[in-house]
Amino acid sequence: MLKKLFLAMLLSLAVCSAATAAEKNPIVLMETSLGNVKMELFADKAPISVKNFLAYANSGFYKDTAFHRVIPGFMVQGGGLTAQLQPKPGDLAPIKNEATNGLKNDRGTLAMARTGVVDSATSQFFINVANNDFLNHRDTTTSGYGYAVFGKVTEGMDVVDKMVAAPQSRKNSVFQNVPNTPIVINSIKVVK
Repeated sequence: MLKKLFLAMLLSLAVCSAATAAEKNPIVLMETSLGNVKMELFADKAPISVKNFLAYANSGFYKDTAFHRVIPGFMVQGGGLTAQLQPKPGDLAPIKNEATNGLKNDRGTLAMARTGVVDSATSQFFINVANNDFLNHRDTTTSGYGYAVFGKVTEGMDVVDKMVAAPQSRKNSVFQNVPNTPIVINSIKVVK
C-alpha cells in the first residue's frame, strides 16, 4: 500500500512539474501582413534559442522584416531580410544549435534557420508546414546535426498556410521561392 501511495505521489509531482514548465513558456503574437500567428516558445527545452528570439522580438528587430522564402510542403522562412531582400542590420552573435533537445521539426513548429555551419543561427527562423523529419538531429556531423526547434504555432496556422500558398517567383540566383507580394512581419510581442 505504501509503495502504491509513493508511486502516486511521484506521478503527481511529475505531472505538476511538467505543467509548471509549460506554464513558464512565453507566448508571443506575431502580427503579419496576412494575419496574426500566436506561438508558444519552449524555454524549457530550447533556452538559448528562445532567449535569442526574444532578444530580437523585444528590441523591435523583427518589425518590417519579411518571410522571404515560402516553399509549399516544406516551410516559410523569415526574420532577417527586408521586403526588398536586404539584410536588416543589427544581427546578434550566432548561437549554439540546440537541435539535440529532442524536439522534432513537425508541422507547426518553429525552428532556427542557419547556414551550413552548425552554430550559425542569428535572427532568421522558419515555421514547418509539414513534418520535416530530415531536419531533425541524427548525429553530430555537420550534415546530421539538424535544425533546432524552439516553439510551435498555437493559433494562426491558417495564416502560415496562406503564406506558403502565396504566388512566388525566383528573384535571382540567391533568392528563390520569394512571395510576389511581400509578407511582412509588423511586430512580434510577448503576450504571456
